[in-house]
Amino acid sequence: MNEHVVVYVTAGSEQEAEKLANGLVTEKLAFCVNVIPSIKSYYHWDGKMNVDPEVLMIIKTRRDRFDDLEKWVCANHSYDVPEVIALPIVQGLKPYLQGIDDWVPKK
Repeated sequence: MNEHVVVYVTAGSEQEAEKLANGLVTEKLAFCVNVIPSIKSYYHWDGKMNVDPEVLMIIKTRRDRFDDLEKWVCANHSYDVPEVIALPIVQGLKPYLQGIDDWVPKK
């Protein structure tokens, strides 16, 4: 159970998000990446409150590939500390989940 996860990653621009999304799918670290433009992030960093425009990526993959995905994102992202968080997919359409398994190889 919970073999699949949704991973959230934010980026500073749509161009960067598209580059990351393309790389993740091409490298078979993700089955699908949704790129949602124009979000606003409020966060505390370096001792102060920040508000920045960002782009959200919603990434569907296998849980056992999270470490590889995280490492790839960190190596290819412009942020020193990018947001890379995973939530379990507790239920989903079986053919869609099979699509994840068919594209993203098990570790």
